[in-house]
Amino acid sequence: MRTLQQWFDEYAISHQNKTNQSIHYICVPAIYFSIIGMLMSIPNNLIINTININNPFLENWAAPVVLLLLLFYLKLSFSTFVRMMTFSIVCLIGNYFLSNIAPLFYTSLGIFVIAWIGQFYGHKLEGKKPSFFKDLQFLLIGPAWVFEKLLRK
Repeated sequence: MRTLQQWFDEYAISHQNKTNQSIHYICVPAIYFSIIGMLMSIPNNLIINTININNPFLENWAAPVVLLLLLFYLKLSFSTFVRMMTFSIVCLIGNYFLSNIAPLFYTSLGIFVIAWIGQFYGHKLEGKKPSFFKDLQFLLIGPAWVFEKLLRK
């Protein structure tokens, strides 16, 4: 498995343009947030029927998927794990509140589509294809890279 720095170095190759980077700082977290929102819209009947709890964070597929993602980040580095865990918790809470004021799935889907349009526009400006065309794992590296870059600023 590549090191975190190797992932970041390769990801950075197609993210040199400052406008593309700025777009990524907004769109990558928005995509992550929207995916969690869509996952929160899918009931997890396995947990609901087995444990019989009334917890809005455990009654859907968001928490189990986030836990798997966090294991990936933990393998890369503890600090990345902590950053992504913190952001994941913010996303879970944010989506919970969003679900109280708007239809969560459709709102998340709208955010997802708009954010991807932004991403592809940024890569058009960059003149390079998104990294995930080469390796789908870059879809997980993107959020970690964004937070790493933002924390260094």
